[in-house]
Amino acid sequence: MAEKNIIAYFKSPEEANKVADQMKSLGVEDIQIDRFGKYPLGSADQLSSPGTGELSSQATLTLGASEGRDTGILASADVSASGMSDGGENPISGRDIVLAAIVDQSVFDKAKQFIKDADGLV
Repeated sequence: MAEKNIIAYFKSPEEANKVADQMKSLGVEDIQIDRFGKYPLGSADQLSSPGTGELSSQATLTLGASEGRDTGILASADVSASGMSDGGENPISGRDIVLAAIVDQSVFDKAKQFIKDADGLV
């Protein structure tokens, strides 16, 4: 039995879950759905105050990015952290939900069609 991998991107968890249910009806068992973001440790629950002296990076202050020093410094290199430029175009696609599945080759095309019907990107 030959297997194939699928990685698809969706705008909402509901879209991804609907496709996962459809794939399960085909006998697919290995499915995972996750959300990913621009900043690896996520965003801070609270914005930091520069008056406390505990500010790890500019991105922590301006974007509410994670408190991690290393990732905060890297995120500060993004043009959206300074507000001085928008980078020339809008990089946000709105597809921050990823569905990964291992499917049997015999149902691969049908699984891809479920994704396309739900406005997902393969």
